[in-house]
Amino acid sequence: MATEQTVARVTRRRVRTRARLLDAAFTVFAAKGFGRVSIEEVCEAAGFSRGAFYSNFATLDELFFALYRERADLIAEQVADALALDGPVLDVPASVARVTEVLLLDVDWLLVKTDFLVHAARRPAVAQTLLDHRARLRGAIADRLSRAAGHTLPAALGDADGAAHAVVAAYDGVTTQLLLDRDVEAARAWLGHLLTALLTDGSTTPHES
Repeated sequence: MATEQTVARVTRRRVRTRARLLDAAFTVFAAKGFGRVSIEEVCEAAGFSRGAFYSNFATLDELFFALYRERADLIAEQVADALALDGPVLDVPASVARVTEVLLLDVDWLLVKTDFLVHAARRPAVAQTLLDHRARLRGAIADRLSRAAGHTLPAALGDADGAAHAVVAAYDGVTTQLLLDRDVEAARAWLGHLLTALLTDGSTTPHES
């Protein structure tokens, strides 16, 4: 029993250590950019030694990928949860308002995500992580659109999968502007209008945040 308790304490401590390293890495990567950060800087920000780092991650790349996957998985779950709140009849403005709030987390996340995009673009094997995340987002959106009773998508988008691709593309464009002007409220409003126009005939006014 004592051995099991010891193992449990070690496991909990390791989980906490890993979480602190990921949180510290998020802050440092957002401030300096991936490729300009050392393991020592992450350890210093987390308050740990290099030994603590290497007990959780083999390389800085591995930590970076773990950080991205953790945040990306959370966002995909939040989007799916937001879309699940509607009944059988799709309320486009209400769904757009909820999804917009989830997608526009903060500029720091967008900086880290953009770093990952650039990093992955030159490494096909790494790119699959990003592609998997985008596929999950599109899948959640397409599933909700395909189950919407009485809602007809604009013909130009084709089916629900095509509409989901358009939604993610719109998000990409609006958040690129957000990285430059840092105007979160303007980005949220533009994304709301754009998504509502994409998913309807454009005559429906999106809900205000």
